[in-house]
Amino acid sequence: MTSTGRFTLPSEENFAEKTKELAELWGADAIRNSDGTHLDESVLALGKKIYSAYFPTRAHNEWITLHMDETPQVYLLTGRVLAEADIVDVPLMDGFFEEQLKPNHDADPHKYWEVVDRTTNEVVDASLWTLDEDTDTVHVSGATPMHEYTVSFLAYIIWDPVEMYNHLTNGWGDKEHEIPFDIYHPATRKFVFDTFEQWLKDNPQVDVVRFTTFFYQFTLLFDQKQREKVVDWFGCACTVSPAALDDFEKEYGYRLRPEDFVDGGAYNSAWRVPRKAQRDWIDFLSGFVRANVKKLADMSHEAGKEAMMFLGDQWIGTEPYKDGFEDLGLDAVVGSIGDGTTTRMIADIPGVKYTEGRFLPYFFPDTFYEGNDPSIEGLDNWRKARRAILRSPISRMGYGGYLSLAAKFPKFVDTVTHIADEFRDIHDRTGGVAAEGELNVAILNSWGKMRSWMAFTVAHALPNKQTYSYYGILESLSGMRVNVRFISFDDVLEHGVADDIDVIINGGPVDTAFTGGDVWKNPKLTETLRAWVRGGGAFVGVGEPSSLARFQAGRFFQLADVLGVDEERYQTLSVDKYFPTVTPEHFITADVHVDPAAREAWEQAGYRIPLSGCGGGQGIKPLGGIDFGEPVANTFPVNEDVTLLRADGGQVQLAVNEYGKGRGVYISGLPYSAANARLLERALFWASHNEDKYTAYSSTNPECEVAVFPDAGQYCVINNTDRPQSTDVALPDGSVEHFDLDQSAIAWRNL
Repeated sequence: MTSTGRFTLPSEENFAEKTKELAELWGADAIRNSDGTHLDESVLALGKKIYSAYFPTRAHNEWITLHMDETPQVYLLTGRVLAEADIVDVPLMDGFFEEQLKPNHDADPHKYWEVVDRTTNEVVDASLWTLDEDTDTVHVSGATPMHEYTVSFLAYIIWDPVEMYNHLTNGWGDKEHEIPFDIYHPATRKFVFDTFEQWLKDNPQVDVVRFTTFFYQFTLLFDQKQREKVVDWFGCACTVSPAALDDFEKEYGYRLRPEDFVDGGAYNSAWRVPRKAQRDWIDFLSGFVRANVKKLADMSHEAGKEAMMFLGDQWIGTEPYKDGFEDLGLDAVVGSIGDGTTTRMIADIPGVKYTEGRFLPYFFPDTFYEGNDPSIEGLDNWRKARRAILRSPISRMGYGGYLSLAAKFPKFVDTVTHIADEFRDIHDRTGGVAAEGELNVAILNSWGKMRSWMAFTVAHALPNKQTYSYYGILESLSGMRVNVRFISFDDVLEHGVADDIDVIINGGPVDTAFTGGDVWKNPKLTETLRAWVRGGGAFVGVGEPSSLARFQAGRFFQLADVLGVDEERYQTLSVDKYFPTVTPEHFITADVHVDPAAREAWEQAGYRIPLSGCGGGQGIKPLGGIDFGEPVANTFPVNEDVTLLRADGGQVQLAVNEYGKGRGVYISGLPYSAANARLLERALFWASHNEDKYTAYSSTNPECEVAVFPDAGQYCVINNTDRPQSTDVALPDGSVEHFDLDQSAIAWRNL
């Protein structure tokens, strides 16, 4: 039987009867509109809580077309142009989408733009270049032949990036493009608040204002072929204006360069080690954004409505994990559920009354088309989210898009019915309390708490060849029986390591925000972490942890002594490296399946004869059994006391090291899979000397996980696959319970 509540249903015009039917079937207690849709009076009369999507800074072309110098702006970097003489022309818009972006000719280019000789990285004097506005070309004189030149220029954003995406995806044809506007300008700011005040009066039926979102879009730029050109879900590139730049200078005492935004073409990606200018701009921007968000929230409350923020679209500047977010007075945050990591990104947000997840698939024609089965994606999305919800509950769930599309797929309708009932059942059984965590795990990077569950991401929940080997750390942890927090290098330098932390994880490629870059030049950092591990702490490194791009003190990994592993950077080739024999059986690898034939071939092949420079003792055949993702080349044990668990192909993939009273673990990469989540879980328990706690409520099948709820007196076992699974669960008294689980199933038992 269908239960009721905790579910938000999207609806649209001329779809009232089916909306009522699906609301009953899915147990919806709230109804919302989506981008480009409105709710009929008959839908409003159903007696459900009404959400209304509200766009503070778009959907009013009647205003902004009269004030086109008050749209949001972005610093763009042109392509590099080779000078073949002492004069070179740099076209501005080559590679950019002219329906989205337009160069700003209104503010003095010689004050706000910059021409750079990229061969020397020197700024070209403003007297040596001119702008041809008719052709949007910069003419540079006095150039050095065979040097490359770029222009960093301000451009207006003249088509809202999200509305543009929806427009192109849904084929809206000649529908008028919605132009965004920037509330940094007083006249536009007054228009935004006056318009919202009138909207509140005109919409008494609305219970929840679903701000989608506020003022500044994450970096989302398109090329001339309407393809994504630059996308950074955390990017602040689309937040600039001459007025804001001038005010920043007054407040902070120095002027930002265009280069502080274009960053040589990196556009201050969240992967970049954050610099002072970037951090200062985030602080400046978030101060302005938050002050105005609070006004919108207060106005909503005065009108008797809740204020809900969508964590997406124009969310930049809100920074929900930055100190002070709770002061904004928002009632709720809703976000898109892409996987376990994004579920935790929403669920863990402090300072709001409740959180809500918008599940996938989105009801758009790119998924809901004849011949496709959206229920496959729906169940896959639910399985990924469920393991995280058990660890950090969201209060509500729902979907987005166009209900008329979803209603054409009966199997999907039935799937959502099942998911919604199961979601409510979890809440009913647990009271919305998180499952018990047995270890306290801290992720150490440059951003720390401010970007909790936001590490290793480029675009929201989308795979990336360069990132998946690290993103798997978060995805594994999102549903694991541990408590997770995020700490920064500054935290460690200022306060040391908190007494209740059991394990610290540092991972990622060299010279990124996630491994730290030049912060490792500070000896206090290595001193603090070494002392903590030697005193009994646990440090897990993934990829190129604690790495420093510039070879320093004979080490690439600055905590190589803790991890027992370093990486050859072609500086110490003359120093031989010898590998101890691989240990195939260990607590960490106890659940790893190795093909018997591969194991036999590995044992029979033996080890390589030592060769000068390239080391000896490396296995001739691979042992395998573990997916480490993209390889990290040339890793080696720092001595022969290190325990190697995998060292296929002449480099270390998995190693453990005793370090005083503590332990270090090195893993070369960790794409998400059930097997790798189990591997990481075992590594955390082993590194923290908690092997004796591991067995109780552990599943023998890595595809199944166990969550324990002491206050509710229950535990559950979940099948995270689309296939039937069997598993045994060990109980604290030593007994074992067997489970046969259907695909995607969950089973509950009393403690």
